[in-house]
Amino acid sequence: MSIFRLLIGSIALLAATRLLAQVEPIPPPSPPTGPTVILADRALDGRGGTLRNIRIGVADGRITSLAAPDARTVIDLRGYTVLPGWIDTHVHLDSHFDRAGRIATDKEPVAEAALGIAAAAWESLMGGFTTVQSVGDPREKPLRDAIRDHGFPGPRVLTSLAPIEGDSTVSPDQLRALVRERKAQGADLIKIFASSSQRVGATPTFTEDQLKILCDEAKAVGLRSMVHAYRSQVAAAARAGCREIEHGTYTTSEDILVAVGAGAFISPQVGLVVQNYLDNKPRYLGVGNYTEEGMATMARDIPEDFAICTQAVHTPGAKVVFSTDATAGAHGRNAEEFIGRVRYCGQSPMAALVSANAVAADAIGMADHLGQLAPGYEADIIALDGDPLSDLTAVRRVVFVMRGGVVYRWLGIVEHRR
Repeated sequence: MSIFRLLIGSIALLAATRLLAQVEPIPPPSPPTGPTVILADRALDGRGGTLRNIRIGVADGRITSLAAPDARTVIDLRGYTVLPGWIDTHVHLDSHFDRAGRIATDKEPVAEAALGIAAAAWESLMGGFTTVQSVGDPREKPLRDAIRDHGFPGPRVLTSLAPIEGDSTVSPDQLRALVRERKAQGADLIKIFASSSQRVGATPTFTEDQLKILCDEAKAVGLRSMVHAYRSQVAAAARAGCREIEHGTYTTSEDILVAVGAGAFISPQVGLVVQNYLDNKPRYLGVGNYTEEGMATMARDIPEDFAICTQAVHTPGAKVVFSTDATAGAHGRNAEEFIGRVRYCGQSPMAALVSANAVAADAIGMADHLGQLAPGYEADIIALDGDPLSDLTAVRRVVFVMRGGVVYRWLGIVEHRR
């Protein structure tokens, strides 16, 4: 599908969503019933293993076998590296540049915002990310639903809708009500700001007791929690029972140990988000807290990001999950985070890749059907031009993308029909 067709489709997204709400639900198009066989002479299984000379059977959107018999349709990916589609557990699909090339605000026309959000999702899919967790904005819900329920092209989307922000004066009942409200609105998880932005001081916004109330209530209503945290708020969120802790800049090795001991997923960002802000600084400046001072703070403290990431990936038992915090300018380039984690944190290429497969699937509660090349798992399959274990820049060269058995990207691949 061309980007032109994607944009034309997204123009109608909001109108279509309103119409669909007034009629009986239309089921999504079924994936090809198959069987299809994908030939691969080199594959990564998503758990840390390497597979050789396999025949991946695909039918009804799922992997049926790694030693499939002959089929009418054969996709030949020999010569490439095949692996499960990547999962990015922290993006912001709502963040995009407007028609003037500036970071979009809530004053942007609704239809143009829909275009920007849909384009961000499409770019993510083309970059090899078949599942993204976007945290968050209510405008992401129509896109999530259109992809899930009506076959609109894009990655599988999970969204927190609006994040929960506040201060120490918010009562326990108010906090619980906020979580229940997100649940009622259709959120897939709860995003909590435990700290202010790095650009304005990274100071605490909730107490540990408040974090516990929020994360306990999320569990009670069947939702996961993700916490934006700096400094000692990392340990506070972990002790509060929160599931995933993002950023962690300015924290200590002791705080990381607390998070590891609590079993929380940890996600520092080192390869994309700050670099993207700095590369696109003129497009951001003057909006919200995007100031010269804030940008200078992020640039100055990049070594702090590297330090906490290095500490995390070298702590035994740490569940370091893949997330990028991708915003406008970064969508589709999410794989730069792999390179950053290996280059600046000393993580092995295999561990970095697994963090976006089996580890990420576990973090989003989908380990039983995403993140692995194995029978019964979703047929989310990508291919790279090169071997990322010996040349990590291969993650920039995605030549094939299949999600749920449907092929969305296909560059120079041979298909045989019998």
